[in-house]
Amino acid sequence: MTFQKEIEKKLKDEGYKLTNQRKAILEVLFSHKNHFLSAEEIHLKTQEKYAKTNFSTIYRNLELLEKLDLIHKINLDNNTAHYELIHKKCHHHHIICKGCGKTEPIDFCPLEEILSKLNHKDFSFTDHKFELYGYCSNCQKKLL
Repeated sequence: MTFQKEIEKKLKDEGYKLTNQRKAILEVLFSHKNHFLSAEEIHLKTQEKYAKTNFSTIYRNLELLEKLDLIHKINLDNNTAHYELIHKKCHHHHIICKGCGKTEPIDFCPLEEILSKLNHKDFSFTDHKFELYGYCSNCQKKLL
């Protein structure tokens, strides 16, 4: 089963229809693998595929996809949320370009080392993210 079919199956299994708008949003996310996109970028690209998609539909669907653990959400410049389809089901973190949103996975988790240096016995950790921000080689050239 292809990755796209797996996501469509998960939506159906959770009781959600694969509407034309939802399908267009997923197509946009699939076509931008390893790139975080803002809701506005997703909206514009989705409208190219399905013109009747409005901005509130984008947000509702992004919230749903995040709730179903199908997309990553991060905050880039000015706390603007950006989204990427989860392609790896394993635990990983990201290197993220602040210019174009390109991402690369970090395939190890620094949490154990960090926790060994913290003394928070009265704190129970439930989740974490580790993200490194910078500029990819293409965006670095544009900055010069």
